[in-house]
Amino acid sequence: MEKTVTTIKEITANPAPLGLMGFGMTTILLNIHNAGFFALDAMILGMGIFYGGLAQVIAGIMEFKKNNTFGTTAFTSYGFFWLSLVALKMIPLMGYGEAASSLSMAAYLFMWGLFTLFMFVGTLRINKALQVVFGTLTILFFLLAIGNFTGSSLILNIAGYEGILCGFTAIYAAMAQVLNEVYGKIILPIGESKVQERLADDSKIRKAS
Repeated sequence: MEKTVTTIKEITANPAPLGLMGFGMTTILLNIHNAGFFALDAMILGMGIFYGGLAQVIAGIMEFKKNNTFGTTAFTSYGFFWLSLVALKMIPLMGYGEAASSLSMAAYLFMWGLFTLFMFVGTLRINKALQVVFGTLTILFFLLAIGNFTGSSLILNIAGYEGILCGFTAIYAAMAQVLNEVYGKIILPIGESKVQERLADDSKIRKAS
């Protein structure tokens, strides 16, 4: 009896650049504020809701379809981080709770820093570009937590500049993936790990066979 083997090929687009751009652009704009250049206004809140928030959640859901646990966890979590951050600013204005204290914000940011630290460990098996993104993001969260805990405007300003750097590394990682795919060659290197290179080679071998 002959057996029929059906192979299902994934043809959906790579959602990572969308998630990284949503994160990167919104992070830069917020941290320009943290660096002291302008006040926290509707521009940042709007970016936090729609591009930093909803776009990343959508990217996370798309990563779920691609069976990417890391991408699903990262983009969905950071998307809801941005939505929760906007909620922390808006809920008190709507009369549904008191404004978050510096101590509670320090705890909030510390927990996000701890989460990001574990995610950074995961990037050690992915690529160097993401290692820089998650490494600088870990530092950013801990700086913001310390700044809120101590009430130091200097630390918060330093965190702002570090956050701008973090945001640009995410934009680089996003655009590298887009341009490399469009041109079919390495335009902007991301420094894939040995594990990723082996997986890519195995995939090429399977396609060839």
